[in-house]
Amino acid sequence: MRLDNIKTDKAFEYSYLLKRIFPYIRPVMFRIIIAFLLAIPLGLLDGATAFVLKPYIDVVVNGQTYEIWNYTLTRDFLAMWIPPGVVIFAGVQGVLRYLNTYLSDWISLTIANSVKVDLFKKLIFLDSKFYDDNSSGLVISRFLNDPDTASRQLINSIKTLITSFTSALGLIFVLLYNSWELAVVGVIVLVCAFLPMAFLRKKIKQVSNKSTVVGGDITTSFNETYKGNKVISGYNLQDDIYIKVKKLIRETFSLQMSLTKRTGWLSPIMYIIASIGIAFVMLVGNNLIISGRLTTGSFASFITSLLLLYKPVKTIGQDLTNMQGIFVAINRVFELFDFNSRIIDSGKKELNKSPEIIEFKNVHFSYNEDKEILHNISFNIRHGQTLAIVGNSGGGKSTIVNLLPRFYDINAGEILFDKTNIKDFTLSSLRNSISEVFQDNFLFKGTIKDNILIGKKDATDEEIQKVIKASHLDEFIATLDKGLDSEIGENGVSLSGGQRQRIAIARAMIKNAPIVVLDEATSALDNKSEKIVQKALDNLMQDKTVFVIAHRLSTIFNADKIIVVDDGKIVEEGTHEELINIPDGKYRNLYNMQFKNQENLVAQ
Repeated sequence: MRLDNIKTDKAFEYSYLLKRIFPYIRPVMFRIIIAFLLAIPLGLLDGATAFVLKPYIDVVVNGQTYEIWNYTLTRDFLAMWIPPGVVIFAGVQGVLRYLNTYLSDWISLTIANSVKVDLFKKLIFLDSKFYDDNSSGLVISRFLNDPDTASRQLINSIKTLITSFTSALGLIFVLLYNSWELAVVGVIVLVCAFLPMAFLRKKIKQVSNKSTVVGGDITTSFNETYKGNKVISGYNLQDDIYIKVKKLIRETFSLQMSLTKRTGWLSPIMYIIASIGIAFVMLVGNNLIISGRLTTGSFASFITSLLLLYKPVKTIGQDLTNMQGIFVAINRVFELFDFNSRIIDSGKKELNKSPEIIEFKNVHFSYNEDKEILHNISFNIRHGQTLAIVGNSGGGKSTIVNLLPRFYDINAGEILFDKTNIKDFTLSSLRNSISEVFQDNFLFKGTIKDNILIGKKDATDEEIQKVIKASHLDEFIATLDKGLDSEIGENGVSLSGGQRQRIAIARAMIKNAPIVVLDEATSALDNKSEKIVQKALDNLMQDKTVFVIAHRLSTIFNADKIIVVDDGKIVEEGTHEELINIPDGKYRNLYNMQFKNQENLVAQ
């Protein structure tokens, strides 16, 4: 489920895409209709100036008579009212333009925000595999930028299209009013200038898709630079990162210039065609004036209308070109909506109590189809027991505990709680029954209290104080001016590793779930911090069923059962005493390599 591998096969199925986006348009349809209705007179008024040139030149300048609807307009009347009339028309057009812009922006933002909210809801319910497969930059680009392009620009483009279209109609009316012969010539020329737009669709689609992927890579690089700045500095990676981002930015430049190279000729081609048309119109017009079939006022009005007509026709072409990109973005948005989490919440049972026995039965699992990570894993653990999982790095220890809350679903076998498959439980009740403390726990921007209350939103102050003491946070919080209300920054950037771990432990404690997963929760800490955190973990583990991946000897020694995982298989199982006495056993070798020195330190 990689975002950069999606094929936009329906990017130009306009009826399908409009049908998909219509539920977001429907709530604001009344305002859309008003905005579109305002666009009609806004466009028609463009021809007002050209229209009045005929009577102004013929009557005011040349002294001819002018009749409209059997009413003769005098020279003095037109000389007095045409100039202020032009100003009045401009004023009305300005008011209409303001109202139209305000309405369009309100509508576009409302639609874009609705799409973003629903997309974010979709995002937070996607499974862990989705986040494994896609970079943060690509996710941000697809889930934030595409909705803006799709929603905000759609209404504005349609509104502009209506304005340009009605402006073109109004100006064509003026052309026909002055001379139908010249009007036919002018319209044919403008249609010829407009035809090249039809050849742009495929190129826009290709560049749009490639630009999204490259843009996502650039965003990811900026995110990595921000989050990994110490690693970048420590390993002197600045030049490598710089070269990588520079290459991506150049690739973006190449993609954009590739599009410009193929589309940039449109504007000069349209100018040339329009100029040829105007020259041809002038030749025909000269003959009509000389023959007396056309007045100078009509010709001036016609030429002005034809010149003014070029702008809306060009705008229509640009809008239709932009619409291609907009529909590609709409398609990409609804591809995201069509993503389905691999973790299907189809369970009907509620897990309301601690299971008496948890069993992995012939479990097979792979992240990708080409490589199986876990092979025929089978073990069980009873309520209140502690199961330690040990083994070399990359052997599948963390994968086993990640299967408990269904971050991933197994390929074969069963995971049973009291002989009930965990898929038969609702996801919410299953995950409510499990607390996790990881090696690197994520903390949200906000206060210490906010992060603790994630475990239980309606916890009382008494419950909060109890877990603060049990997690050994009380002394640290006492040193802060704002105490529990102290801001910790993004991902607890202002805290030490031990402080972050204790907040995560307090969060798990207040959740009070019957099953606790500890995934190397102390491995990244120094000895002093580890001792404090271990005390907090001991409090968390009381009366719980515990799965622990840890290097600390006391946790391993005191575990009711230890399983040794090697290359995705359980190779040994038993207590510490049983396993340490297996000659040339895996656990014994691990103990000698990893734990002997630590045991000596603990003994001291």
